[in-house]
Amino acid sequence: MTDTTVLIGRNSELLHLTRLLDEARTGNPVLALVEGAAGIGKSSLVTHFAAGHDDLTVHIASGARWEAGRPWSVLEQLLGESVSADEPVDAAHIFLDRLAGTAALVAVDDAHYADIESLQALSSSIRRAQGRPLLMVWIVPDVLPDDVDQATVELLAGSHRMDTVRLGPLTPTDITQLALGRTGVGLSAWTARRLQEHTLGNPRSALQLLDEIPRAEWYRWQARFPATKQHAARVGRILSRCSPDTRALVEAVAALTTAAVRDSAETLPLVAELAELGDPTAPLDEAHRLGLLTVREQRGVVSLSFPDPMTGAAVADLIGPARWHSLHARAASLVDDEGAALFHLVSATPTGNEELAARLDSYARRCAADGAWSQAAEALITASRITLDRDARSLRMIRGVDALTGAADLPQAQAFVPEIESVPSGPVRNAVLGYLALQKGRAAEAHRLLTEAWSMIDDPGTEPELAATVSQRLVLHSLARLRGDDLVLWADRASGSLPDTAPPVVESQAIRGLGLAMTGRIDEAMESYAALSDNIRLGAQGQRIRMAEGWLALTCDRPDLARAELEAAEPTAYRGGSLRISLWAQAWLARTQFALGAWSDALLTVDRAAAQLETTQLDLLRPLVHWTGAQVHALRGNWDAAREHAHRARAGNNDYSLMLVPACLCLAQCADVASDYTSVLRYLQPIVTMRDRGAIDEPGHWPWPDLYGNALVLTGRVDDADEFLRPHEELAAARGHRSAGARLGCVRGRIHGARGDLDAAGDAFEKALDDIDTLPLPYDRARINFAYGQTLRRAGRRRDADAVIRTARELYSSLGATSYVERCDRELKAGGLRAGDDDTGNDRTASTLTPQERAVATLVAAGHTNKEVAGELFLSVKTVQYHLTRVYSKFGIRSRSELAAKFRQQNRG
Repeated sequence: MTDTTVLIGRNSELLHLTRLLDEARTGNPVLALVEGAAGIGKSSLVTHFAAGHDDLTVHIASGARWEAGRPWSVLEQLLGESVSADEPVDAAHIFLDRLAGTAALVAVDDAHYADIESLQALSSSIRRAQGRPLLMVWIVPDVLPDDVDQATVELLAGSHRMDTVRLGPLTPTDITQLALGRTGVGLSAWTARRLQEHTLGNPRSALQLLDEIPRAEWYRWQARFPATKQHAARVGRILSRCSPDTRALVEAVAALTTAAVRDSAETLPLVAELAELGDPTAPLDEAHRLGLLTVREQRGVVSLSFPDPMTGAAVADLIGPARWHSLHARAASLVDDEGAALFHLVSATPTGNEELAARLDSYARRCAADGAWSQAAEALITASRITLDRDARSLRMIRGVDALTGAADLPQAQAFVPEIESVPSGPVRNAVLGYLALQKGRAAEAHRLLTEAWSMIDDPGTEPELAATVSQRLVLHSLARLRGDDLVLWADRASGSLPDTAPPVVESQAIRGLGLAMTGRIDEAMESYAALSDNIRLGAQGQRIRMAEGWLALTCDRPDLARAELEAAEPTAYRGGSLRISLWAQAWLARTQFALGAWSDALLTVDRAAAQLETTQLDLLRPLVHWTGAQVHALRGNWDAAREHAHRARAGNNDYSLMLVPACLCLAQCADVASDYTSVLRYLQPIVTMRDRGAIDEPGHWPWPDLYGNALVLTGRVDDADEFLRPHEELAAARGHRSAGARLGCVRGRIHGARGDLDAAGDAFEKALDDIDTLPLPYDRARINFAYGQTLRRAGRRRDADAVIRTARELYSSLGATSYVERCDRELKAGGLRAGDDDTGNDRTASTLTPQERAVATLVAAGHTNKEVAGELFLSVKTVQYHLTRVYSKFGIRSRSELAAKFRQQNRG
């Protein structure tokens, strides 16, 4: 095994081995298999693990194919001498005697090629090593070769209880670290992802390519990666033994699957026709038997592909230029898809070709018109590579990067930024760079670039397409800034001079309704979507409209409709939709699922979207996605997960409002669950001090006013809460927004209760519950009931409080909100009625604590401050002090320490 000083991406596997070693140290010997593909790092893992435990006695051996039939060959390596034993059990005793009871790690590399006698002896050693600190590791491939002895296969299959440590592929982030450590090359996220896909995350293959490809090449765009020299040589040897027909078949698959279309598999009839084979059965059988092709049949259709990307690359690299060009020229006449035919023609053309570049450009425009930005991007970037005119080449490349950004392939788009920045400043260049900055969440940079792009257009009337494109980018910029008026203005400009079906017009009109809603013009917003052409709703562009309509429905108290629209807008596979729009849909779908009480579904949506955000690096939506994850986990008491989501949702005052608002809400709602109302106020302060706040205060869009007002009441700032709440109540009433009015009414009930006006408080809470009675909003209903019950209990109405809080508890329990279930239980315990107590909480015996006094005393005796007790029990600090004074009097004590001692004495009694 080869030692390594740095092991990347294997923390979980190292922890697994550490747990197994801990078990072995207790005297329970462990036998473990370390499994994985060749080159995945199995040997390095075990070596690294052994090096990190200086107290272990390490014994290492390895199997070899040519020694597999020689008895005791592996055991001799471990003992350092020949073995004189007649059978495995005797050999096991000899080996255990040599270990002498010390903590030991015994590792056998390539254990599948170890002699069966040694493996049996080692297995018998584990059976007889009880009480010894012994960890034994056998390192094997995940798929055993065909030449492994059958007895060995059976032994490895589990003749003894074995733990298994499986090594999977490295992630793109791991590949980035690997490259930096090996060559000092800082791979772009896009290049790291492509290298990970090309090597299947295999560190040996990745390291070989990092060594073989010149350093400068890693900073340039590459259409595809080659195979490693070692892999190419192996594939070449196999191909040299194939029949001519088999080689033709394999080369045809390579030509079809390595074109820019990058289909993963091709149908057998098409491959056979390209290879000019009448009956492909025999060649197909040979290619499959030799491991060159993978065959899959589904619904009677046979598809062919390579077993891994590097095999395909190796075959393609071994095809001579003349043969390569002729294959692609013929493929272009055979395939049905227009884009595939064009990409094959590019591969068949060894030099630049203006006519073909123009055809690709036209194809890209048609793709863009349908919203299929990935196809448009590939066509434009390919066209730029065969364009002879320098200015036209730069323009197509820039437009291709723009399409990549529209498709949310930001890592790949980012790889072209140095090339774009070398182009002189102009409206197209700046609009594309501004669009990329927008998706990355860089508000100031996007604002500068996009406003400069607009100012550089001399006359929008003479350049309508460019003007509409820049306007559409400013629509999105306004959306991210939550500026509804600006959004509508730029959407109307985008629509001013182009047909309704033009891509920038469609995208702008899909968003325009949201701008209207942000300014309170809900009816106009709904009418704007109703007026959109049915033709536009078909295909990829319809995804944008359904996403926006779902978002609008959520803000208008129609979560059921929102869920239907957003679920329809999420998929991208069948209609060529945009991953960028899908991520918007998923972010709002998670919020919708939260509102409906489908919290487990919401977490699945968040996890799915979060993984896609990591791949796309679309940072603009990161806070919006993780906000829901943090809130649900906090409510369910999973605080580590909640903190992780909150960390990933972070945003600052210089970020877009669309990022800052959910980031603030995320932290504030987690603090609210923890009863830390001072922190709630602090976390929401950036929202309070925002200047352009129309969309932020618009009812139904961002649920922050009731959260802030509630925290003001619970920190004793009742008058401030009253003053803060009034304009929000008036706006909610003017808009007729039921859920916003109910949430604000809940805070109004707390204000009345804090002022001692219980009748007004009851009216406010009852109206709030009536407002959402027919809305499917279980969390809001639970929250109102909980606040209502706390207010009743504070007023001494314990029986009424008990009933309301039990309702809240049932709702919270159905949602899995364990944090609030526990708070409800504490409220019920604090407000419990006993024989001898009247309904106002006055005691009939001075020596007996009331439930409220008992709750206060219990928390104080446990070490909580008066302020902490007040927050937990929804009391003022003065009330806590009042109850504590009565407790001291009843017990005849004077201090908190005496109270703690009194409780300890009672507990012992």
